Amino acid sequence: MRTTVRSCLVLLCLFGAAHVAVAQDNPRQAQRQGGAGDAAPAPGVSPAEIQRMFDSYALMQAQDQLQINDDQFPQFLTRFKALQDIRRQALQQRTRRITELRRLLNAPQLDEAAVREQMKGLEELDARVQVDVKRAYDAIDQILNVRQQAKFRVFEELMERRKLELVTRARQANRPKL
Repeated sequence: MRTTVRSCLVLLCLFGAAHVAVAQDNPRQAQRQGGAGDAAPAPGVSPAEIQRMFDSYALMQAQDQLQINDDQFPQFLTRFKALQDIRRQALQQRTRRITELRRLLNAPQLDEAAVREQMKGLEELDARVQVDVKRAYDAIDQILNVRQQAKFRVFEELMERRKLELVTRARQANRPKL
């Protein structure tokens, strides 16, 4: 019963976000048809919103795939979100470091000390993230049995593939038709 209620809530969130996207696109469409502005339209749903929707979807799928009972779910939810947050923050920090490296490399004069500092920062970040992710997995594993732990690892790979498929489809749908 609770799984059905949670699934309904996730679907409502997804439909709500889609509704907001449609409502945001309509004024732009009218403006484009009127010829008052040729700027490319901004997407109706931000990447962060899409990520949150996908995370919610993944959480509901995890509950079903891993057969997480109602007693385990609150702890799993907290720990799963912590794992997702660690990964998201690490990606953001890594992206900032790589962007700074790119900027340094494209500068007219190479600042080797600054490049070394960014490289060292990347190495430290990678090492810290590896430890943080291990701790997050250990925390999740504390509430799952061995079968659920194994299913969780397989599940995560499946979710990553689905995310890549969605991104690929979205890019193909947004390509200009020749």
